[in-house]
Parts: sequence; C-alpha cells; structure tokens
Amino acid sequence: MPVPTRMLRWMVYALLAVLALALLGLAAGRLGLLAGQAPSDLGVRDGRLKAPSTRPNSVSSQAALWPGHPRLAYASIAPLPALGDEARTLARLRSLVEATPGARVVQAEGGYLRAEYTTPLMRYTDDVEFWFDSAANVVQVRSASRLGYSDRGANRARVEALRAQLAPAGG
Repeated sequence: MPVPTRMLRWMVYALLAVLALALLGLAAGRLGLLAGQAPSDLGVRDGRLKAPSTRPNSVSSQAALWPGHPRLAYASIAPLPALGDEARTLARLRSLVEATPGARVVQAEGGYLRAEYTTPLMRYTDDVEFWFDSAANVVQVRSASRLGYSDRGANRARVEALRAQLAPAGG
C-alpha cells in the first residue's frame, strides 16, 4: 500500500526539522555557547571543595561531608593518592592535566589546582579541582559538568583515568 503524499511530506518536514536542530546544536557548541561559566564558589573553604551537584553530573571525594545530599551515592569517589609531598603530587597532576587534549590548568596556588576540560565536538566545559589534603595525605578531587543534567559517567571516568596514571609504575 503506497504512503499518502501528505504523510510523506510531513515525514520529510520532520526529518528536516531534526537535522536543522542537530546542526544548530553543533554550531552553538562550536561557537562556545555550550561552555557555560565557571561557578564563582570553586576553591577550598574550611577544608572543603564545593559540594557535588544535585544532578548526576559530578563526582567528589568529599561527597560524604554532605550526608543528606540527594546524589551522595552517585557523586562519591575515593580521593587520589599522594605521591609523597604536596609539590611532587601536584606537579605530577598538573603534568597529567596539561598532557590531556582539551584540558588546561586555570589556577594553581598553594595546595590547590583547578583545571577545565573541554569536549572536542560540542565544546562543553567541566571543572576539575584538586586539593592536597595534608592532614589525610591524599588529594581531594571534585569533577563537575557546568551544563546538562547527566554526564553519563564522564567525570568519574576522568578521575579514574587520572588515578590510573598517578599509580606508581608496576603498582
């Protein structure tokens, strides 16, 4: 049975609309309109990095400091290991960040390092913070997407990739 001409016409219009929206989204990303702005409250305050997002798009090694947090289970991740002293550990982290395509260090002072990771196609930007917690001899970490609802595990994967690269050779 042949498809009526009117229905075929609407199917073509619908397909063209979907393609136009996809191209518009891609253009917005390439122009940097999907990067978002860095939150103004990043950094270490009273021994804490910013709380995890209320959406499933961030991880934090300090998530347990907010016991009633709605995304506590999703956001929880172990801190990164220290490689001896603060200077050596943060220098290694900095070199790993700088060697990653789309990543750049935007702040480094004291025991704190902040980086921005930008995706290649849509140019989304994520904020990643590292704080050398000398009392616990670990690096507290927070990685969060600026925009969107879900990160589909991207922030966790990023932190775990850094953890694997930080691990001593053979260990």
